[in-house]
Amino acid sequence: VQLVESGGGMVQPGGSLRFSCAASGFTFSSYDMSWVRQAPGKGPEWVSAINTGGGSTYYADSVKGRFTISRDNAKNTLYLQMNSLKPEDTALYYCARGGAEEYDYWGQGTQVTVSS
Repeated sequence: VQLVESGGGMVQPGGSLRFSCAASGFTFSSYDMSWVRQAPGKGPEWVSAINTGGGSTYYADSVKGRFTISRDNAKNTLYLQMNSLKPEDTALYYCARGGAEEYDYWGQGTQVTVSS
């Protein structure tokens, strides 16, 4: 199983970023997928999940209405569109195989820093 995130960076408050997660080594379309983040000095926080077909999505209250999760099973890729970013969104973001709080494999993470 390999999960490789990309798309992190530094952005000003109110800005946007889009992550991608390239999956390999397993049948991507058969698994729910999640995004998880870890802020400095804090434990992991589940952010969002999507079911196998992409028709059902779930969000933590802290990002609801600002983040959008999606997937392209033909490309074995998971996405996270993040809008209206806040300083408290600063964290290392991970792609994870599995649904909310049920993930078993994580990627290496991609850093997001929201700062003016």
